[in-house]
Amino acid sequence: MTTGSLTRRGLLAGGTAAAGMSVLQVSGSAQALGTGSAESVPWLRNQGDPPESFPGGPDDEVVLWEDQPPPFPPGNGIGQQLVWDELSTRLTPTDNFFFVSHYNQPVIDPVTWRLGIDGLVARPRSLSLASLTSRPRERVEFTLECAGNTAFPPFIGGIGNAVWGGAPLAPLLKSAKPMASATEVVFWGTDAGAVTIRDDSGVISPGSTGTGTPDPDNPDRWDITINEQFARSMTVAEAMAPGNLLCYEMNGRPLPIEHGYPVRLIAPGWYGVANVKWLSRIELIDHRYAGRFMARDYVTFREQTDALGKVTWSFETVGRYRLKSAPAKVTRNSTGGRSRYQVIGVAWGGTIARVEVSIDGGPWRQARVVKGGRHGDPDQGLAWKLWTFDWGRARSGRHTVASRAIDVNGAVQPKPDDPVIADRRTYWEANQQITRTIVLPS
Repeated sequence: MTTGSLTRRGLLAGGTAAAGMSVLQVSGSAQALGTGSAESVPWLRNQGDPPESFPGGPDDEVVLWEDQPPPFPPGNGIGQQLVWDELSTRLTPTDNFFFVSHYNQPVIDPVTWRLGIDGLVARPRSLSLASLTSRPRERVEFTLECAGNTAFPPFIGGIGNAVWGGAPLAPLLKSAKPMASATEVVFWGTDAGAVTIRDDSGVISPGSTGTGTPDPDNPDRWDITINEQFARSMTVAEAMAPGNLLCYEMNGRPLPIEHGYPVRLIAPGWYGVANVKWLSRIELIDHRYAGRFMARDYVTFREQTDALGKVTWSFETVGRYRLKSAPAKVTRNSTGGRSRYQVIGVAWGGTIARVEVSIDGGPWRQARVVKGGRHGDPDQGLAWKLWTFDWGRARSGRHTVASRAIDVNGAVQPKPDDPVIADRRTYWEANQQITRTIVLPS
């Protein structure tokens, strides 16, 4: 493996080329990844950031990880995955921010678009984009992560950090005067697609709009395909939480189409699937919503065996994100003729108390957590926290680098063999400790 010579100082001299380098990717375990080549990538800070939020020096070079992921197959509704080695700003540029589309990407006319708030409310609302943007605006810096991120190669870049802006949700819900019987809030997207439902003993017909075939083993039961609209729900209390936004702005500009233009839900602290894009309707109901993305998909299955050997299965809808960290990259500074190395990474998914690093499976040693950004209370744990670890004059050759986050309550990011990870039979909520492999040059 060889190392290139492009430094942060050199890229800064290149002007606008820097913008295209600001991407991010969280990797999974070292064993799961492929191999790539090495080059140097700069580390930049966002305009207006205080100096202490910017780890690294102008002459630092990045030594790329050896365990680079394989290419992601096209045509899966996933784009712009972020590359850890190229992490160069605290805020992920909008043009390089990952997206996941479960169905289509609807193109919506902002002039005719309306957002309904209805169901079990005394005063239904219908909001235009103009009326929404005229309301008081709030901003929150929030790290958005897909619930399947780092679960398997090559999907290891489903994460990014942005400042989201929009109208607070709670005052609008209150203005619609929810009825006492309302317990759940359903957020309906505009996107929709074909969904096949199998092994449901209650289905007796595909109806007038679906299609299907009788079960060959039981002609009275059907496997059906319907057109289902994207939707997610949360309780009324969860929807009323401060920080939830009807978001129309991302990093100071209108949402791009792939990120939910004209309006999406931003629910800080929840996995990406809960942050519904292309919002069309908010419905208050008196029961649990059991659509695809609440009851059939984005559900974590766990198979657990107790001390007596009894096996039980549990099923939990993906909701709030989990404590996590990852080594982003290793930088080398050769000032004075001798190389010194630094590990730079991020931690998120809770209020971070500290981050620890293990080299080559050795003892855990504390990293330095860098001061957070300007938007939102850094103690809220909404945005990722940068951290650095001084590796010093490390020997050349192959090494492993692992990190773990610890929150203010003492919770520790789990090991890959922890039952909370190992007992899963679905790939959601993969917040295991991440180990990377690197070859340091001679």
